[in-house]
Amino acid sequence: MTQLVDLSVLVDLETRGPPSTNVRVELEYFHRGPGFWQVCSIHQSIHTGAHVDSPLHCFEDGKTMAEIPLDNVIGEAVVLDCTPCDPSHGLTPEDFERCGVEVRQGDIVLLRTDWTDRMWGNFPEYFTTSPYLTPEGANWLVERKPKAIGFDFFEEYMARFPDFSSEDFVVHRIILGAGITIMEGMTNLGAVSGRRFNFFGPWYKVANTEGAQARFFGILD
Repeated sequence: MTQLVDLSVLVDLETRGPPSTNVRVELEYFHRGPGFWQVCSIHQSIHTGAHVDSPLHCFEDGKTMAEIPLDNVIGEAVVLDCTPCDPSHGLTPEDFERCGVEVRQGDIVLLRTDWTDRMWGNFPEYFTTSPYLTPEGANWLVERKPKAIGFDFFEEYMARFPDFSSEDFVVHRIILGAGITIMEGMTNLGAVSGRRFNFFGPWYKVANTEGAQARFFGILD
């Protein structure tokens, strides 16, 4: 018997985007009578909640989300369990090697700190005191050639500051520059740790964007 495990954070009217834009979620409701009928419109950053990044996020000639193969976010996944993890801890190759998990070429790698489980909804602290990925850690991951990397924390250290420059986007440039898809806004990775499992991260297909909202989930046998 299989079990479906939701790995996506909840977005509501209290949710905020990263400090670089600090965009809030806004919903507008439309109704029509005489019975009940409703349609909503939403305004939010593409980089709010569970979402996927494409190379266009930090490379002018990078691929858009519509050009990224859906296969990049569907397949066998492994969790690198870095818990317990302190606030503002920079994850390094040593953290990953301590996990004792083999990362194979073509894997989907999910990095677990449980930060989102503990801190999602606490803005801006969720962003400004999150663990992050060091450039050395990013290079360690890229060397193992996964096809996607997912985070349950705010991985880009400089992005916690509203005035960072494009060249400060170091971790994104390392990962996206290697053709590896980035997935952010994950939660509940403890439910899928300690095993290989089938992962799915489909996204909303919109032309000419550097990211897209997504729904992350795993299926356990």
